[in-house]
Amino acid sequence: MEQETKGIRYQAEHFPTVQGLMSCVNLQTLMAEHRKQKRKKATGVDGVDKAQYDENAEENIIRLLERMKKYQYKPLPVRRTYIPKANGKMRPLGIPAYEDRLVQGAMANALNEVYETRFLDCSYGFRPGRSAHDVVRYINQTVMTCKVDYVLEADIKSFFDNVNHEWLMRFLEHDIQDKNFLRYIKRFLIAGVMEGTELHDSDRGTPQGGLISPVLANVYLHYVLDLWFTKAIKPRLKGEAHYVRYADDFLIMFQHETDAKRVLEVLKKRLGKFSLEVAEDKTRILPFGRWAETKEEYDFLGFTFYNTKTRGGKYRVGIRTSKKKLKAKRQAVKAWLRTRRICPVQETMTLVAAIIRGHYNYYGVNGNIEYLYKFRDYVKIAVYKMLNRRDQKGHVSWEKFRRIWKYYVAPPRITKNIWQWAPKTV
Repeated sequence: MEQETKGIRYQAEHFPTVQGLMSCVNLQTLMAEHRKQKRKKATGVDGVDKAQYDENAEENIIRLLERMKKYQYKPLPVRRTYIPKANGKMRPLGIPAYEDRLVQGAMANALNEVYETRFLDCSYGFRPGRSAHDVVRYINQTVMTCKVDYVLEADIKSFFDNVNHEWLMRFLEHDIQDKNFLRYIKRFLIAGVMEGTELHDSDRGTPQGGLISPVLANVYLHYVLDLWFTKAIKPRLKGEAHYVRYADDFLIMFQHETDAKRVLEVLKKRLGKFSLEVAEDKTRILPFGRWAETKEEYDFLGFTFYNTKTRGGKYRVGIRTSKKKLKAKRQAVKAWLRTRRICPVQETMTLVAAIIRGHYNYYGVNGNIEYLYKFRDYVKIAVYKMLNRRDQKGHVSWEKFRRIWKYYVAPPRITKNIWQWAPKTV
């Protein structure tokens, strides 16, 4: 298995196209994907979970491979489900059938080997060794050390629902010379969506939730945005420009406002060519940087970026938890606590500690300690109230609760040093 991935990586580094990707979909890789699956994960339209498949896993996979060799394997429609977004709307997710999940995982691994050496440094989402904190660090570093006076904050409207299949396949064909591998990617794209008992055709888009969707999205935007801005747009601008993308969220920082306005105009045309469009209500140009005399701020990846100063009066990029995200987090905790009124205190406090620890791990960046305390304090009061609603006999005094809280929950701390110097991207 390792030898096959090394071979793909070698081809990707030394040749314009890569061959033999279907060799990576074999008994070993599919078994490895099977072992990765969580036991309590939601099932697709087949209703099969890991426990059921595990009863005869090797035999099932051997039969699956035989069907694939005869081109008899056809992915089932994904099961549509919805999860709430921070703005109150619902985000659609597609849950693949169990075997489809295994095949997608093996194919996604092969695609990552092909493209990891080809993706540009400005791309961060769904890539090994890269995170949202790297993007936050890059933005901070760029504004602090480069000529940045304006920011183009753009949002692609319903990106995952509008990926053009024809263009995506053309992009893949540019790098991959394996008809069978591409045939199965096409089958995944057109498998359809099952919503309740109704089947919907999928003539465009990649369903969020599929294991292969993140890398396909990165391939699409690699050609639509990353290469376009880096090779065609940036060299023609009058001043400095710095572009960074995390999945379908991207930001461009400019020295000159005229450059920002020109790029916004051509950006709309560029996206339109590939069946995409900007969300007008979420797209704007704002003054931002060391010399911007404004209190404008913008949200990106759950953080709010704003202009501020140090105690010594020097300029600094301020970064804090987005108020929208903080509100959504509080509401989620409040709703969850309603389900814990009859649960053991020890179990509840262990889970509360995990929730707060996860919050610190993401939002614990330099300069954001105040908002970590705000979240911690909200959860602390909410848990105290929940425990005292259980019954009169089980009343917990504030002093006793403070001891319980201190035992389980660690105080807020900075977990990510985004002030640390990082290599520059484009």
